[in-house]
Amino acid sequence: MSHEKERHHVVAIEALHYQIPEFDIPGAYTKAVHRWTEPSELIERIKDATIVITTTIRLTSEVLDVEATPKLRLIVIMATGTDCVDLAAAKARGIPVCNCPGSNVDSVSEHAIGLYFATRRKLVTLHNATVAVPESPDLNTEWKMNGSLRPRLSRSDGLGPLLCSDETVGIIGYGMLGKRIEALSKGLGMKVNIAERKGVAPRGDRIAFEDALKQSTVLFLCLPRSPETINLISTAEFQKMSPHALLINVARGGIVDEQALLEALQCRTITGAATDVYAIEPCGRGDSPLLSPEAAELNLVLTPHLAWYAERTLHNLEATGKATVEAWCLGRPINQVQ
Repeated sequence: MSHEKERHHVVAIEALHYQIPEFDIPGAYTKAVHRWTEPSELIERIKDATIVITTTIRLTSEVLDVEATPKLRLIVIMATGTDCVDLAAAKARGIPVCNCPGSNVDSVSEHAIGLYFATRRKLVTLHNATVAVPESPDLNTEWKMNGSLRPRLSRSDGLGPLLCSDETVGIIGYGMLGKRIEALSKGLGMKVNIAERKGVAPRGDRIAFEDALKQSTVLFLCLPRSPETINLISTAEFQKMSPHALLINVARGGIVDEQALLEALQCRTITGAATDVYAIEPCGRGDSPLLSPEAAELNLVLTPHLAWYAERTLHNLEATGKATVEAWCLGRPINQVQ
């Protein structure tokens, strides 16, 4: 159905990440752009919107109730993940939800490989130990006093770190991002296994979920967050993993049980972990055990959900978001997830 004759009010509730483009759509339209929107501001800002653009700010069933947003006709997520929208509530009202698939694949996959090297080579730990100067003027740096910082880089068994050619990668989530990480990993000489969904018999070249946990020395998470994947990796899963394993999460917060991850690192059940995503975002003091004092000395690398950020990603998001809105207004929807 064409929407050419409608007068649209476009509301972007989270524009701090990118530029909101101008749209070439039939007829006049209005646009309101907000850098960030607090939950208390949300309904008031979008109550007259026909099109809402978001990225991570949640559109819950309450927000999507017809009394709260009576004019809403389209939701566009300027990202790949769709977990910020209550899809069932949108579907019940017949509101299409679209995303920007593949826009950040190159950036996120390269960031994931960077997190692997930072964790396997303990780059943050080594940097901090190299530059740390004791308060006492009678002492020197740890490196100067001990002659080497090799113990900092050694594994718990005293041996040196694995090389890429020694690694067995497990990929959980085999969409565009998983495939890109597979290609990069193989290019580095790593063996790669693709995990089947938990509880599903392996198909094709995939291996069972539990076997991926057991065999991997590097486990990359690249899957969407959904009710089925919340705490997918928790205590029981860590106990199946190799003590030499690294966990790299560039998927979504909530897929990994953060308290269980902290305990696995403390007990050396696994060697290290890195994450770009958190159950609560933005993440601050008290929001995650991974930011607690207990995590400070662990082989844990944290980045603030910026794996997606690159100049090309911004161009892709802006172009895809623009094309998605324009196509829907002409009755030819694209990138529709439901």
